[in-house]
Amino acid sequence: MTAQIHKFRVFDKKLVLDVNSGSVLEVDDVAYDILEYYDKYSNESIFNKLESRYPKSNIKEALEEIQTLKEQRYLFTEMNEMPILEKLDTRHYVKALCLNVAHDCNLRCKYCFASKGDYHGKRELMSAEVGRRAVDFLLEKSGNMKNLEIDFFGGEPLMAMDTVREVISYAKSLEESHHKKFHFTITTNALLLDDEVIQYLHEHMDNIVLSLDGRKEVNDFIRVRADGSGSYDNIVSNIKKVVALRERDKKEYYVRGTFTNYNLDFASDVFHLADLGFREISIEPVVGKDEAYLLEESHLITLFDQYKEIAVEYLKRNKSKEKPFIFYHFNVDIYHGPCIYKRLWACGAGRDYLAVTPSGHIYPCHQFIGQERFLMGDVFDKILDENIINHLRDTHVFSKPECTECWAKYFCSGGCNANNFLINGDMKKPYKITCELQKKRIEYAIYLNRA
Repeated sequence: MTAQIHKFRVFDKKLVLDVNSGSVLEVDDVAYDILEYYDKYSNESIFNKLESRYPKSNIKEALEEIQTLKEQRYLFTEMNEMPILEKLDTRHYVKALCLNVAHDCNLRCKYCFASKGDYHGKRELMSAEVGRRAVDFLLEKSGNMKNLEIDFFGGEPLMAMDTVREVISYAKSLEESHHKKFHFTITTNALLLDDEVIQYLHEHMDNIVLSLDGRKEVNDFIRVRADGSGSYDNIVSNIKKVVALRERDKKEYYVRGTFTNYNLDFASDVFHLADLGFREISIEPVVGKDEAYLLEESHLITLFDQYKEIAVEYLKRNKSKEKPFIFYHFNVDIYHGPCIYKRLWACGAGRDYLAVTPSGHIYPCHQFIGQERFLMGDVFDKILDENIINHLRDTHVFSKPECTECWAKYFCSGGCNANNFLINGDMKKPYKITCELQKKRIEYAIYLNRA
């Protein structure tokens, strides 16, 4: 992969990202302007372009420093991707399952990609038997992977709480004999939480994701019950109980919301969640085909400003310790992030991450459920469709023409394949709006890593 840099400004800093090495440098005005032309023009041409702005000695010194950084592989680093792609082809294991234990929900969220919980099919819950078969499938397909993950999802997974308990009990009973360790996550709208369920989830879940869209007026416009009534008042107290336990014992959680074109001022929803005492927060852009709620390219400038507001408030609150928060999309570890394979393949849907329906059918991920062309098999015969696997194996970031020259490719991996397919009909064609939002978030994340 040819050398590539991305230079950008955030607040008081001029930053440069070396795309292939991941190095991030803070530079002065002279170096920043030189890098606009470096590796494209001769030094003499660069002197001619900049001598009216800077003394020649400063330009000369900056050029020498840039050349040294290049020689030390901090800037303009090249990379041979072929060995990486060859190794990708040899990775044939499953390490995580999304168990859709409920194709049903007690809410009817207006933007729901899962057709209000039923995934465009019948409303049903996963039986304990299917859950156990899913565990068996994961054990068989996980190869030498020791740490395995099961995510309980829906619909609303608490509607199938008996199955959740059975799956956890069964999986844990097999850990020692199979030399594995299971990790569990659940995503819930929090309506069905009571003290006993909260305690159980706290003890058994490695991570708990709690859905709330922010301010009451925003949440109750979108996240409604079947009768059209809002859900905010019923769930906030439940979420507070979960968060209090997780914070006390330093266990993972985050409160997750979605913003649509009805709350383009979504920074206010982030601050509202922080004011409620929630430290771990994620507000995601809506994705889908319902034009009533979708974001448009004309919204991007407004949305960029929202990320700026969040960054400013993030710094302010974390400095003052007054209701500080962590914003999921700014929580990027630039220096110790995912391995290169994860960066190329992202979530690994259809390869090392699969979704299981209540009936036991297997899909690449929960967002592909219901699209029969992506039905890969089931947990009973444990045979997966190799054609689908091979097709998804070829959706790494280097296979996406629009991504190969993008500076953010190792952070977003070409975007969500399911969303790309839903919006553009092609997993290799990224969804422009989410791309632009992702790039802006990454710039702030890089800045905040150094602030």
